[in-house]
Amino acid sequence: MDDVEVRELRYFRAVAEELNFSRAAERLGMAQPPLSRAIRLLERRLGVRLFERTSRHVELTPAGNVLFTESAKALDAVTAAVRRTRRAAHEPPALVVTVKPSVATELLRRIAGGHPDPVEIRVGGFGEQGALLRDGQADVALLGCSGDHGDLDVEVLFTEPRVAALPVRHELAHRTSLTCADFTGRATPSWPDASVADRAYWSGRDVTGGPVTPGPVVHDIAQLLETVALGQAIALLPASFAEGHPRADVVYRPVADATPYSLALAWPAGARDPRIARFVRTAVEVSEALPRPGAVPAG
Repeated sequence: MDDVEVRELRYFRAVAEELNFSRAAERLGMAQPPLSRAIRLLERRLGVRLFERTSRHVELTPAGNVLFTESAKALDAVTAAVRRTRRAAHEPPALVVTVKPSVATELLRRIAGGHPDPVEIRVGGFGEQGALLRDGQADVALLGCSGDHGDLDVEVLFTEPRVAALPVRHELAHRTSLTCADFTGRATPSWPDASVADRAYWSGRDVTGGPVTPGPVVHDIAQLLETVALGQAIALLPASFAEGHPRADVVYRPVADATPYSLALAWPAGARDPRIARFVRTAVEVSEALPRPGAVPAG
């Protein structure tokens, strides 16, 4: 069997997404007959039927559904390889490290300052760091390790407890300690594009189970704190966040059974770039020399 070409996978995905050969051809900027021939050739190479098609209807076969899922990974890998190759041609090539706003920026400065290679820090939004790694726009990410990153290699730098952020006059504010059950039925801030696992983690539902009660959508830490102060939601946050963001209208209380927060470095699984290895070593050394977070201000 001949190797499948990247071009053929792109043609296949266009048809699979449109479920219409004419629309797919228009999207690809080509005529329909060559597209149809390319799909038939791909099916012959694979020895399977990818589409069930009639004069009025096109749908994926079970084999087509598998290729649709797997081809996304393959094309992402090709795109990432091209981007990393082009970046490597820069002299000297900078190691691109991505982080979301307000996540251990001082730690990242110290790591970059002690690293022997040029470092470019790229700030992205909530949940974007993994995507930047996977498509080759970044080499390393500093992220909150709240879930499974099975396709990435991860080195946890430190772990800390989490606390509840409450309006100062909230009915739970007089308690010295809370549990995740205290969040049941109470709104928690919603981050755009958060996964189901992320939503459960940031609301304590990963411990207690049950549905998440979504609160207002927030895009950054300042907006999250305003949402809490206005009584629109309560939030589970890393203890170090409480240390760095004292407010007169917000109190922080320990949550005894909350899943801890871990700050970690992540990079593409199997990466062999020596700069990444040096950066990880530097990060571990720097983080081990810092005080462990965890004290909770009285608020």
